[in-house]
Order: sequence, then C-alpha cells, then structure tokens
Amino acid sequence: MNTTELLRDLAARPLGALDLIWDRLGDELLNVHPGGHPNSPAWLLWHSGREIDQQVADLGGPEVWNSQGFFVRFGLPVAVDEHGYGHSAEQAAAIVVDDRDLLRDYLAAVTEASLDYLGGLSEADLDEVVDRNWDPPVTRGVRLVSVYADALEHLGQVAYVLGMPHPH
Repeated sequence: MNTTELLRDLAARPLGALDLIWDRLGDELLNVHPGGHPNSPAWLLWHSGREIDQQVADLGGPEVWNSQGFFVRFGLPVAVDEHGYGHSAEQAAAIVVDDRDLLRDYLAAVTEASLDYLGGLSEADLDEVVDRNWDPPVTRGVRLVSVYADALEHLGQVAYVLGMPHPH
C-alpha cells in the first residue's frame, strides 16, 4: 500500500465514523448543547465537512460547499468562506441544522471530492511544502493527515454526545 492509498483510506474514515453512529443521531439530538457547550453535534458535523472541504480546496482540490449548492441549502448565518475554526460561543451556537440528512449528504460529497483529489496525487505532491508558517514547514501530506485526523476527533465528540443520557 502506498502513501496515497493510505490517505484515501484516512479520508474515507470520517464518513465511515458517521455511518457507525447514524442510527443514534436523531433530529432531536442534532442541536443539543451538553453542559452548555456551544458545539452541538450539528456544529461538529458541519465543521468537519467544512474543514475538509476548504482545506482540500486550498490544496488544489474542488470545493463542494459552493459548487454543489450546500452553502445555500444549509442557509446558515455564516460567511461563504467560513468553516467554524475560531468561532465564538455565540457563532457556534448559531449553527442550527434541523436536517441530519443534509449534514451526511455534505460530508459524503466532501469525501467523494477528497477521494477524487487524492487519487490524482503523487508521492512527490505529498512532499510539497504548502505552509511555511510552521517549524518545520507543513507539507501537503502532513496537512491532509491533520485535517482528516481533526475531523475524526469531531466525529468522536459526536459519538460521545450520543452516548450520553438525554431526556426525551
């Protein structure tokens, strides 16, 4: 297995993680804020899709948020280029999504675009430095691992919330 194949496996894992908890993610739990935390499952899922989408687009892949109409479909109170990183508590709490299928559709579209993008990369592409603001400078491969790992952490947070007792 080469590096690109490993990255493709990693890129598919956030959607796979969502599918593992899908049956427990009812509409009534999308916008809960356990302990008053501003990041609801809806925010975590939206942000996971947005961060992958935008960062892969920044590396030269397609961005589906606009091209496939998700910005309009979501109708959220965010700027078109926003992905949630650095959101204040108020901004995060304002992300309310009442359609769980829309969240999954977006993550699925982002995953498909990521897999297509990754399929066209060579080992040399992965070694290219894409951000010199860090020491050591960040390569394309490291940036990709970072974004998918972060998305997986957020899916783990959603799974944790779904495992908590909730009044019905």
